[in-house]
Amino acid sequence: MEYIVIGISNEPDCILPDVVRQLLPSHRIFSGGKRHYQLVKKYLPAHHQWIDIQGNMPVLFEQYREHNEPVVVFASGDPLFYGFAGTIQKFDPAANMKVYPYFNSIQLLCHANNLCYANLVNVSVHGRTWDELDNALISQTPMIGVLTDQQKTPAAIAQRMLEYNFTNYRMIVGEDLGGLHNSSIVLELDEAVNYTAHPLNCVILIRTARQAFSHGIADHLFYGLENRPNMITKMPVRLTSLSCLDLAERHVLWDIGFCTGSVSIEARRLYPHLRIVAFEQRSECSELMDRNMRRHSTPGITTVMGDFFETDLLLHPAPDAVFIGGHGGQLEELIQKLDTILPLQGRIVMNAVKEESRDQFMKIVQALDYILSTPMVIQVDEHNPITILTAEKR
Repeated sequence: MEYIVIGISNEPDCILPDVVRQLLPSHRIFSGGKRHYQLVKKYLPAHHQWIDIQGNMPVLFEQYREHNEPVVVFASGDPLFYGFAGTIQKFDPAANMKVYPYFNSIQLLCHANNLCYANLVNVSVHGRTWDELDNALISQTPMIGVLTDQQKTPAAIAQRMLEYNFTNYRMIVGEDLGGLHNSSIVLELDEAVNYTAHPLNCVILIRTARQAFSHGIADHLFYGLENRPNMITKMPVRLTSLSCLDLAERHVLWDIGFCTGSVSIEARRLYPHLRIVAFEQRSECSELMDRNMRRHSTPGITTVMGDFFETDLLLHPAPDAVFIGGHGGQLEELIQKLDTILPLQGRIVMNAVKEESRDQFMKIVQALDYILSTPMVIQVDEHNPITILTAEKR
C-alpha cells in the first residue's frame, strides 16, 4: 500500500501548500476525520471517495486495502508526532509512506508564548496511561509538552500534580490552536484545577524551581505501621539492595512484601523509567503505600494486595528484577514460582536477618543453578546485622 499523509492546521480557512494541492487531482481515495473533511473537501477532485477515520483501526486498514490504490490521509499537525503516520507503521508496516507535515500543537503553543523548545520533552496522556508524564515529572524535566484528552484534561493533570507534590511547575494551556477560538493562558496549578479548557487543548509545564533531592530518603520521612516504627528496610540497606538489583538496565521490578513501600518508592525516584509492581498481604499497608507515594512524589507504582500465591501474576508485566521483602515462611515456594517467570540474567535480592533464612536462600538458588554473589552484611545503628543476598538466573 502507498499512503500520502498530509498534516493540516486547524484554521477554518485551511490553506494547503502548492506541492500538496498539485498532487490531489491525481488521486481518488482520501481519508481523515470528519473535521478534516470539512476543512479540505474544497480541494478534493469531484469524483473522490472519502473514508472516515474512526475507532476500529483493523477495519479501517482493511477498507484501505480493498481499494488497492494510493490513499491520501489528512491529519492534524505533524502526523509523525504521536499521529497517524505512527498508526500506519503499526498496522501496515510494509507500507510506502510520504509525509507532508504541519506544525504540531506543542510547537504552536511554544510559538504563541515565545518559548524556545530545543530542550522540551514531549509526552502524551491522550488515550494512554500517566506513565510518560509521571516519568518526566519524577525526573524534574525543566519543560514538558503534554498531549491531553477528554479525561486527562489540564485540570486533571494539575490535580494529579498537586496530589503528588509536584508544586514546582506552572502550566500553560493552549486551546483550539489555529482555530476560531485560538488562545493560551498561563496558570498556577491551584488555578488550573478549576479551569475548564476548550476540548481541543494541549499543555506545557514549566519548572519554576528544582525540588530538593537526596540519594536516599531518611527512614523517619516514611509513614509507618502503627506501634512498629522499625518495620522498614533501613535506608543504607535499601540503597545497597537496589544497587545489587542493577536497576539502571532493567525494565520491571517486583517488590514482594512492600510494607511501607520504602523500597518501591526509592527505586521509583532513582529509576523513573522502571515499571514497579509491589505486592503485600497486610491490608493496612495499602493506605501506607498510598500516603508515602504522595509524600515522596512517586506516582505510577502498581500495588497488588492479597496473598502472592493466590494472585494471577499474568495480569502484571513479568519482572527482570525482584526484591523479596517478605515471604511468610514460604521462601522455597516463592523462589520456585519466581524461577518460572524470571528471564535469563533476571535478579533476585533478599535481606536476611536470621542465619536460617540466609542459608535457605543460598541453598535454593544454588539448586536452581543461579549465580550467587558474595553476601554483604550491613548493620545500621543498634539494629541486627542484615545479610544482603543476590542471585542471578543463568
